[in-house]
Amino acid sequence: MIASTGMYICNIAYIPLNWKNICIADMNELSEIADDGLKDNFNKSMRIWDNQGGMKVERTKRMELIKKIEKKRDSRLLVYITGDRRGLETRIGMDIFPMFHEHLMRIGKQERIDLYLYSPGGITIAGYALVNLIREFCKEFNVIIPFKALSCATLISLGADEVIMTPMGQLSPIDPSVQHPLGPMIQIPGQPIGQIVPVNVEDVNAFVDLARKEVGLNNEESMKKVFELLGTKVHPLALGAVQRSREQIAFLASNLLRYHIDDCEKIERIVKIITRERFSHDYIIGRKEAKEILGLNIKEPQEDLLRDITDLFDAYSRILELNTPYNPEIYLSKSEFGVFDFNRAIIESSDLTHVYRTKKEIRRIQVPQPGMPIHTIGYQERILQEGWVLDNTI
Repeated sequence: MIASTGMYICNIAYIPLNWKNICIADMNELSEIADDGLKDNFNKSMRIWDNQGGMKVERTKRMELIKKIEKKRDSRLLVYITGDRRGLETRIGMDIFPMFHEHLMRIGKQERIDLYLYSPGGITIAGYALVNLIREFCKEFNVIIPFKALSCATLISLGADEVIMTPMGQLSPIDPSVQHPLGPMIQIPGQPIGQIVPVNVEDVNAFVDLARKEVGLNNEESMKKVFELLGTKVHPLALGAVQRSREQIAFLASNLLRYHIDDCEKIERIVKIITRERFSHDYIIGRKEAKEILGLNIKEPQEDLLRDITDLFDAYSRILELNTPYNPEIYLSKSEFGVFDFNRAIIESSDLTHVYRTKKEIRRIQVPQPGMPIHTIGYQERILQEGWVLDNTI
């Protein structure tokens, strides 16, 4: 526990020190840290303990959970987590395939492979290609969803023979947003260059439907004016990319569903619902709707398997600090400058771990305010290194 008068440690506690989480078990109240010098020495000693002991304990428990799930599911388990920590969001990308191929080559050809998946989304073609890659190594492909599997992660789930969802498991619509070089731009205060705004496929169609259904513009001349107005706000080439993206996502979803569904009408209905009939990309599809409305092969894990799935998610949540919004001030503390590592995504199987890691330089600065005698505190950040690394110590 952390009290206002100092720091206390008792029983089992997770205490954030710099960017690490330190686990201290089976200790009574240690002592109150009285001054800065003692605090610094205490933090240094605890980081040494963490590197040498705590992380090994966490990894051992995680590997045990993976093997327990594999045994209960009679499968091999692959884990893919892209963090959505506020300020350090990470998404599914095209850079994942060398790592996944290494894991799959180690696993070898299997009767059944389960993908343990948590992600807010990403590049749709990457998700489509990932399903195809995994299916090269197994006869049956399934997805385990502990919590969020949104957008592109939902697309991946459409390619699964079974989708194992916990009670808080979530899917979403898969209508994509298009970020085109000629897309609309907004000006951000304090930034010399504007930022391109992604154009959502269904937002464009909703605008046209608004003109046709609500305003009642049905004749050819009035609809021509609608498109002319739209073309002044969004470049025609960007609009063309939006339409192509809409057709592509339906094509990708249909292909993935054909892996395990023979009924063409059912496939068409699922694709229509998940691309057009939920009105917002932020709409959440829970387990009941995924099973009863979409008609996907949703499985509810039994209590002991559910416990293992959620315990494993909790372990990854601690590694990626998913519940802790990024704040540079916390990392700098009393320092004016520092270099820190941030774990942002994980690809893992039994005894093999790849981490997407960002090494960032953070500097506290004083920012003058026009017409004000007092400066405000700001931060300069510079990425020193970023990418996937093999790390079997985490």
